[in-house]
Amino acid sequence: MKTIARIHSDFREKFGIPRQSGLVPELKARIVFEPEYRNAHAFMGLEGYSHIWLIWQFSEAVREEWSPTVLPPRLGGNTHMGVFATRSPFRPNPIGLSSVRLEKVEWDAKLGPVLYVAGADLLDGTPIYDIKPYIAYTDSHPDAVCGFSDRVRDYELQVVFPQELLSCLPEEKKEAALGILRQDPRPAYQSDPNRRYGVAFAGYDIRFHVKDGVLTVCEVEKL
Repeated sequence: MKTIARIHSDFREKFGIPRQSGLVPELKARIVFEPEYRNAHAFMGLEGYSHIWLIWQFSEAVREEWSPTVLPPRLGGNTHMGVFATRSPFRPNPIGLSSVRLEKVEWDAKLGPVLYVAGADLLDGTPIYDIKPYIAYTDSHPDAVCGFSDRVRDYELQVVFPQELLSCLPEEKKEAALGILRQDPRPAYQSDPNRRYGVAFAGYDIRFHVKDGVLTVCEVEKL
């Protein structure tokens, strides 16, 4: 397996990254290819697709050994599930799969073809192994049964982000930041209303606490 590209996103650490791709469509990222793959012919026709699949490496979860069971955070971190019934990063092969919106393919004089995508759930610098087009009539299954995931529906928190703190963020990052916070970045087993959390996003440390379903931002600092 060869790394063909790396993604450049606003996430410098794992905490705060959405649990799945597409949950926060306002998230923007770009994919820059390694020099040997900057051949324009390899991208012919790609602009005709609205979405693509990214096949990538859980680069922060590479380990020699693997476990047949994992503890999904969405189940509270205390219920075992088979690794192949989850999307846990701790797998025999640390490979991730994400569906993202392709906004444009742009030729850069220095970097060659650069893909601009939205809704990605990848850490900045994540190695990408392959890119494939998303095909709606085969890849979408509206009637699919989703195991325990059907019992743990994603929910959104109410977010209170004081205007004087929200104004600290660049205008083009505000909606994405709100989307990340609505998804509740905390593991399901952490619910202390007095605990302060911090998400590193777009060069800022956004600190908050959660009580009774309301997330309140209390501090924003530039990293």
